[in-house]
Amino acid sequence: MSLLTEKDKPIVQLLLNTGTCPRCILRFCCVGSQTLYRHPYKDLMKDLKEFLKNNQEKEETVCFDIVDPPCKRIRLEDTEEGLDDVNHNGALQQIPSVNDENTAIENSAVKVCNVCLGILQEFCEVDFVKKVCQKVHSADYQFTSFVFSVSLPPQMSVRERAAWLMVKQEMGNLGLSLAKDDIVQLKEAYKWIIHPQLSEELDVPADGKSLFEVSVVFAHPETDEECHFLATACPDCFKPAKNKQSIFTRMAVIKALEKIKEEDFLKHFPCPPSSPKNLCVALEIQCNNSAVFVAGRYNKYSRNLPQTPWIIDGERKLESSVEELISEHLMAEFKADSFNFSSSGREDVDVRTLGNGRPFAIELVNPRRIHFTAEEMKGLQQTINNSSDKIQVRDLQLVTRSAIGRMKEGEEEKTKTYSALIWTDKAIQKEDVAFLDDIKELKLDQKTPLRVLHRRPLAVRCRIIHTMKSEYIDEHHFRLHLKTQAGTYIKEFVHGDFGRTKPNIGSLLNRTADILELDVE
Repeated sequence: MSLLTEKDKPIVQLLLNTGTCPRCILRFCCVGSQTLYRHPYKDLMKDLKEFLKNNQEKEETVCFDIVDPPCKRIRLEDTEEGLDDVNHNGALQQIPSVNDENTAIENSAVKVCNVCLGILQEFCEVDFVKKVCQKVHSADYQFTSFVFSVSLPPQMSVRERAAWLMVKQEMGNLGLSLAKDDIVQLKEAYKWIIHPQLSEELDVPADGKSLFEVSVVFAHPETDEECHFLATACPDCFKPAKNKQSIFTRMAVIKALEKIKEEDFLKHFPCPPSSPKNLCVALEIQCNNSAVFVAGRYNKYSRNLPQTPWIIDGERKLESSVEELISEHLMAEFKADSFNFSSSGREDVDVRTLGNGRPFAIELVNPRRIHFTAEEMKGLQQTINNSSDKIQVRDLQLVTRSAIGRMKEGEEEKTKTYSALIWTDKAIQKEDVAFLDDIKELKLDQKTPLRVLHRRPLAVRCRIIHTMKSEYIDEHHFRLHLKTQAGTYIKEFVHGDFGRTKPNIGSLLNRTADILELDVE
């Protein structure tokens, strides 16, 4: 059973006098009962008025008939000296007497709370909840639960600090203390009220671990005006940031409040906080599903297809890519906002990828559809394969983020298999290339190739050719099958890259060699 006791009475009366709403009063009285905050606003106001009229003995209590865990209580501690009442130039403003009950009751019907700026008033009502739910339904997301987040105007922290200093002084006069951390956080109280209403309207449970987020961003037109003094007092806390319309972000304001001295705060901001001129506005109501990850393997059969879009100086060189041929179908089916493509290594535009294919993964950002059966994934795989003769995908499946990390692990230690068609300037016989078959674990020193130097740092990389097997074709051509350490530049191993790769096929054969075709197997 949640209670307000006689020692809460001065706080209730003080806050009502200064224009604070019933739910914020409960927060400052450290009431931890979730159910109590959900009571209708008018009922809470009526109960607080009745509580103030109760003149029975000090320990007698007014009970709100609800069942909940024990509430947080104000700690009884050694008496602290309260703040001296001084004028606005120094600290606290003159406030109505806590004994003037008539004043408290007359002022209790506040239009906009001077602490929460209406968050725990207007935006707890059914009409606003329905507005949020309409936004969710119109966005057409798949979800089985939701997590609710809220962004508050930065000056709310300033107003709460001012109200706390006022209450702390009154508590000190009564031989009590109130730590700022004991006050129920506004976000917490708001979620206590909103969660059950959203859950009922959306017909799914609220779950802190849900992948589907419903968020509301509140703003207030007087934010800059009310926070401006902090920028003067703590200029180091406020730095212009990209994509931020104002320097007064929530984190910057909190940082400044932690830094500013109490007496300096009281010189520049009214305590108690004044009644606001305007109500908060719900600037944005947003929905977002956590990313979904799809993985598989792809084969590339074209020698004129890059892995990712080939764009140089803003000009597109080829009309498509492996990434686009796969992702366009996934984007359409998952109804995602965007995607991120990754793979285990990459091949050049003129290199085919054969064999079991190259592992790839696509992160689908903010997808509307997230549930797919194994049969549906097979159907999606078939759709991709039917759309082009340049690529094929296999083993298409939904995976976790951690599986993507494992795909990238140990890339340097992997072994890759290649088939290269090689040309030589001088005529060769079968026995001229047969000795390559006997070379094992050949160590190479490869400087960053000239063709990738514009996007890779200059370095010398040690790579290993594990085995080679030659296949003689004619006097100027042979095919070489190689097993190498991942990350080996095969083209450069063949032609030498002007001596940047040593040894190379040209130096081993003592003639000029070049590569005509390369396949990853």
